[in-house]
Amino acid sequence: MNRSYPASGKVLFILLAMCWQGCQQAVIAQTEHAYSLISPHQTLSTHLNNLDENNFNPAEAARVFNPAVHPREEAEELARQLIQVYRAWGLMIDLESVPMQPDYVDSLTNSHRYMISSRYPEVYLEKIGRRWYYSEHTASMIPELHRRAFPFGAQLLLRLLPRLGTYQFAGLYAWQLIGILALVLFCVIIHKVFSYVLGEFILDMLIKRGHKQIAKKYIAPVARPVSILVLFPILLLLVPVLQLPIRINNYAILTLKALWPVFATIVFYRLVDLLGLYLQNLAEKTENRLDDHLVPLVRKALKVFVVIIGVMAILANLDVDIIPLLTGLSIGGLAFALAAQDTLKNFFGSLMIFIDRPFQIGDWITSGTIDGTVEEVGFRATRVRTFRNSVTYVPNGMITSTTIDNHGLRQYRRFYTHIAITYGTPAELIDTFVEGLREIVRQHPHTRKDYYNIYLNELGSHSLDVMFYIFFAVPTWPEELRCRHEVLIEIIRLAEKLHVDFAFPTQTLHVDSMPGKMPERPAFQRSTPELKKRLEQYLSDPKEWQSTPSN
Repeated sequence: MNRSYPASGKVLFILLAMCWQGCQQAVIAQTEHAYSLISPHQTLSTHLNNLDENNFNPAEAARVFNPAVHPREEAEELARQLIQVYRAWGLMIDLESVPMQPDYVDSLTNSHRYMISSRYPEVYLEKIGRRWYYSEHTASMIPELHRRAFPFGAQLLLRLLPRLGTYQFAGLYAWQLIGILALVLFCVIIHKVFSYVLGEFILDMLIKRGHKQIAKKYIAPVARPVSILVLFPILLLLVPVLQLPIRINNYAILTLKALWPVFATIVFYRLVDLLGLYLQNLAEKTENRLDDHLVPLVRKALKVFVVIIGVMAILANLDVDIIPLLTGLSIGGLAFALAAQDTLKNFFGSLMIFIDRPFQIGDWITSGTIDGTVEEVGFRATRVRTFRNSVTYVPNGMITSTTIDNHGLRQYRRFYTHIAITYGTPAELIDTFVEGLREIVRQHPHTRKDYYNIYLNELGSHSLDVMFYIFFAVPTWPEELRCRHEVLIEIIRLAEKLHVDFAFPTQTLHVDSMPGKMPERPAFQRSTPELKKRLEQYLSDPKEWQSTPSN
């Protein structure tokens, strides 16, 4: 017998069946969404959320590795090691920024691949079938990455420390709190030991050897930063072992990475002063006084270089991409170079001065309209003290592009003059006088003996001119003036001794004789033996320079 149902009942039955089927599909979809790893977002969520301190489920976290390749126990170990590596790196993964598209394609590789972080290209996901897994390359690299993150026995500590206690206090496990306390105590001990070795032992040793100024001024300021600097490798090694919450660990690692180059910069900045002291001692041993000004410039340049490298290291450790910064600086540097051509020209001119060394401090130079003594050479200009006692600042680019006459590099200083004697002086007397002049040069301690010229050189309009051309072997202009004075005084004394009269430009009416009056012409001594006797008598007399100490 056929049973008929009302139409309303059929409709209700159909609706109930549809609801039941929809619920089944929803459950299946939710299950598939939870465990099928259909997107990079879902895969990373499965890995990270199931290894959280409050939701520790390693069996579910192991699903992120391909089960066809990795057994469950191996996958659990890989998932655990990888999350420890993430915490050691301080890598914070923003799940909201991870793609949710099942068919996500990486624009760089044009494949179904998602890289976790650009800093760690060896860790990435790839799509296999309908699911996203950690790639086989990543799986093979995890043990090596784990050894890098926990070197020098840190892996052993990572296994032993959790056994100290698992109850929580202030969001941290007991073993983590004990590890923090032990790490602080260990760092204090290391700091004290290095402070004593550097600040006491080495300082005392230098002081006992007579280097008290070096110890107090240069070594002591470096000791404390060095003792702190050695702590950072220890902290960067042991802090990841504590497996702190990833956010705290991220900030701790970033802080340590940023402070490490800060203290390194301080250490090298202060060591530049010690290097400058060494260079200064070397410069004092050289005769070139330009080195004395080069050392401060080198010291300043090295300090600027240390600061620049330190800032770049800090930015790099803070995960700041310095490549665009360097590119921007290069473009800005090009624009600056075009706008400051003269400044750069002067800078390179200063480099050429320090390399070629055309003069040194204290040299008398002539370059164009510049005439004076070099006092200082800077990166932009050279300071020259003129003989009017004014100071002239000459751009280094101008100096290097013009001819430089360095009077300070002369081995000998020339003295050239004419000694005018009166007409009517007998030839014999002139010969004796000239020979006496030559003997003055030969006997003076600071004259060049291998080259000089003293001759009757010209019959002038009002005098007989004796050329007096000699050289002084003295280093400075004041000493040259003193030697000139001594030689000129002796020339006057020789003339007085031989009765030689000096001529001067005059116009006179000379009357040789007048009736009833004797002629006024002086009576010259014409006897050569008598003249030689007088010259020998003059030469035997003590000279002024013989009592002057030789430099």
